[in-house]
Amino acid sequence: QVQLVESGGGLVQAGGSLRLSCAASGSTFRAYAMGWFRQAPGKEREFVSAIRWSSGSTSYGDSVKGRFTISRDNAKNTVYMQMNSLKPEDTAVYYCAARGSFGGVTTAGGYDYWGQGTQVTVSS
Repeated sequence: QVQLVESGGGLVQAGGSLRLSCAASGSTFRAYAMGWFRQAPGKEREFVSAIRWSSGSTSYGDSVKGRFTISRDNAKNTVYMQMNSLKPEDTAVYYCAARGSFGGVTTAGGYDYWGQGTQVTVSS
């Protein structure tokens, strides 16, 4: 079993920054990609960003391009997401996810493991 533990959420004013972390532990699972999704109340889960573990290539949702940056630390099995220029519409629960097989990284259904989520609230 793989455990994903997110941290770094909180309350921030519009224009501020936060950095989320996701630490992976557990079995010998080797992720093809790690991703971040978010879900606001009453809305569907939305793709935010992803990083392919071996190549380091990244993908971003249109609403966060240029503001969010995903990165990884192979030695620590940890993925980070730096969030700058935060907007009230970024308010959501942010989930970290791990995908074991090759394929598209923007669809939640393709991920095998999920963290418990961390709340990000951006005040106006």
